[in-house]
Amino acid sequence: MAELVYKTIGQLLGEQAQQDPTHEALVYADRGLRMTYQQLNEQCRLVAKGLMSLGIEKGENVSVWTTNVPEWVQLQFASGYMGAPIVTVNTNYRQSELEYLLKQSDTTTLILMPQYRDHAFIETVKALCPELETSEPGNLQSKRLPLLKRVIVIGDYDGPGVLTWQDVLDGAKQVSDEALDARHATLSHDDVINIQYTSGTTGFPKGVMLTHFNLVNNAMNIAECMNLTKQDRLCIPVPFFHCFGCVIGTLAITTVGGTMVPVQEFSPEAVMATIEQEKCTAVHGVPTMFISKLNSPNFSKYDLSSLRTGVMAGSTCPVEVMKAVIDKMGMTDITICYGQTESSPVITQTRVDDDFTAKVETVGRALPNLEVKIVIPGTNEEAPRNTQGELCTRGYHVMKGYYNNPEETANVIDEDGWLHTGDLATMDEQGFVRVTGRLKDMVIRGGENIYPREIEEFLYTQPKVFDVQVAGVPDEKYGEEVVAWIITRPGEELTEQEVRDYCQGKISRYKIPRYIKFLSEYPMTASGKIQKFKLREDFISQNLGG
Repeated sequence: MAELVYKTIGQLLGEQAQQDPTHEALVYADRGLRMTYQQLNEQCRLVAKGLMSLGIEKGENVSVWTTNVPEWVQLQFASGYMGAPIVTVNTNYRQSELEYLLKQSDTTTLILMPQYRDHAFIETVKALCPELETSEPGNLQSKRLPLLKRVIVIGDYDGPGVLTWQDVLDGAKQVSDEALDARHATLSHDDVINIQYTSGTTGFPKGVMLTHFNLVNNAMNIAECMNLTKQDRLCIPVPFFHCFGCVIGTLAITTVGGTMVPVQEFSPEAVMATIEQEKCTAVHGVPTMFISKLNSPNFSKYDLSSLRTGVMAGSTCPVEVMKAVIDKMGMTDITICYGQTESSPVITQTRVDDDFTAKVETVGRALPNLEVKIVIPGTNEEAPRNTQGELCTRGYHVMKGYYNNPEETANVIDEDGWLHTGDLATMDEQGFVRVTGRLKDMVIRGGENIYPREIEEFLYTQPKVFDVQVAGVPDEKYGEEVVAWIITRPGEELTEQEVRDYCQGKISRYKIPRYIKFLSEYPMTASGKIQKFKLREDFISQNLGG
């Protein structure tokens, strides 16, 4: 078992560059970009010096609003050298969400791409900060965002008031290597270096403060569970602005000196072409990403025989999907991860030698060097084995807290250091964890506790059901009633009555959904999580006059 290490993200890269300078570190297959560990390290140090030349101090928050571009990777390690935490901005954000994040995080510098798909990021910034048009680059004076001083654009844009990525690189000449090393020497492994705003499956985003210690050790333990080595080449199509991309992805493969092979924006074709071209041995994704690859009409045209491992996480994996990933994609060593942003992010993971049942029915066992327990909800009393309760975890991976939000921090981390996840789970005698639902998802109907996950699992057995989400909505008589949102299998038709008939006699009457809605897709976060709270809000406003 790997011992805990006490190093910065900058140190992690620097040590790999020393040990194996000529090994490939970063490859973008579609743009012919290849960097060895030595080259990547030099580039990241250059970016770090460039950020220092702009006057960015240790502890100043720098927000990054881009897709998986090469500059993102460089910024991740550069910030690990010069000590300005990166605040990750979801590429789906619009104006009000961006304003909230920049204000709440006290961001002084925003680094962005000019446009993503049909959304001109730079126009959104100008709408928030009209002063940009008349500002000296690097000295923004904004009424709405008084702390924001610098807007840096990556890519083709030469409008007023902004600095370019080239300006950052040019500025590096003004800062010596000795000055960077002196700054790096002041950093502690316990400094916050990444602030992740939670995906918002439960409402308003909170800024999760993660340290070098949290991230480097979590990444090392993830790599160990996957048996990663420097020979591995990891395709990373999951977004960097989420822990899945920048911890389970970039950092995990860096801890073993392997090769990062990012895909800038997910498409099944781009991912499969990259795996084939670069002979990737691993690929990450949420279940929907794997499903879209397997269902691609061109699936059989790609040679994916180099694949061995990867991580599937974000939501539960249907049995048939897992079978296909192993049989058709050759990912015999695929692992399942469970966690949350507040835990850096992984708490439990399957190991490569766990059996098939473990990979589809559980989320594995606790990672090395941390604790997991299941408690009776509302107490700190440990639940018996195989009994449902709230999953709590303690150890090196627990966040420092929510940024500028001590009340919310105290709500989830108790005085003994246990993080209360809000997830319901069971643990068996071998330590395998099964996640059974969200504590907040629990529906209380006429005094009966109903766990949506249980109804979802049952409805999955209806042959015409492709996907299902269940939640509670207010009801005058019973307090709450159950709603099921169903996506039917392609080419199938299903009625409300058929669903109810299927439930009769198989599940308790009070668990049979009072309302059944058919949809073609669910509202999702950019990281692939279904936003159940949005389904619930939409239903209430449309059907209950909420």
